[in-house]
Formats: sequence, structure tokens, C-alpha cells
Amino acid sequence: QVQLVESGGGLVQAGGSLRLSCAASGRTFGNYAMGWFRQAPGKDRERVATISWNGISTYYADSVKGRFTISRDVAKNSMYLQMNSLKPEDTAVYYCAGSRGSHLGEYEYWGQGTQVTVSS
Repeated sequence: QVQLVESGGGLVQAGGSLRLSCAASGRTFGNYAMGWFRQAPGKDRERVATISWNGISTYYADSVKGRFTISRDVAKNSMYLQMNSLKPEDTAVYYCAGSRGSHLGEYEYWGQGTQVTVSS
């Protein structure tokens, strides 16, 4: 089982950058696909970016392609989301998630979320 804790959220002006981190506990972190999801008020949860267990395969939502980069460091049991050129529509609670299956599939483990607010 994996336990996940996000950090790095905050308030930033449009055009700025933030780096989210996800710290995972559990010795099998390296076997899990990982992902970042977000949910804005009144909207459904959105898959933002995901990465395969070996880091070779990634997915990005069209809305963040070219601006966000997902990465993982197995040695540090951590995953990251570098967010550049932020827009007000990126404002949401961002969740870290883990999956024992494909990074494109469903996720079983979730963090508590970290708020990202982008001001115009």
C-alpha cells in the first residue's frame, strides 16, 4: 500500500510557475504508476498528467501540454509536477494518486490534495 502527501501548492500570478511534490511511503513505490489530478470548484476531477511505474511513459491533458512536466524519483519515493506558464484556469485542488495498474487506468490511492490558485 502507498500513502501519499502533496506539497508545493500556493498562490501565483498568471504566467508564473509552481512545482508540486508528492511524497510516497511504502517500499513498493517503484511498482506503482503515479498521476496528478485536479478538481476546480463545481467541476469534475480532471486527469492532468500521469507517469508509468518505470517513468518511460507519460500522459498529459491537452490543456497542460507544453506547460506541465511530470517526473518521479524512485530513490526519493517522490513524484513532481513542474507547472509553468500558469493560467487562471489552472486554479484547482491538485491530487497525487497511485495505481498498481496502468498509468492510463484507474487509481486506488490518493493524497489529501494541495490548493493551487492562479491570479489574473
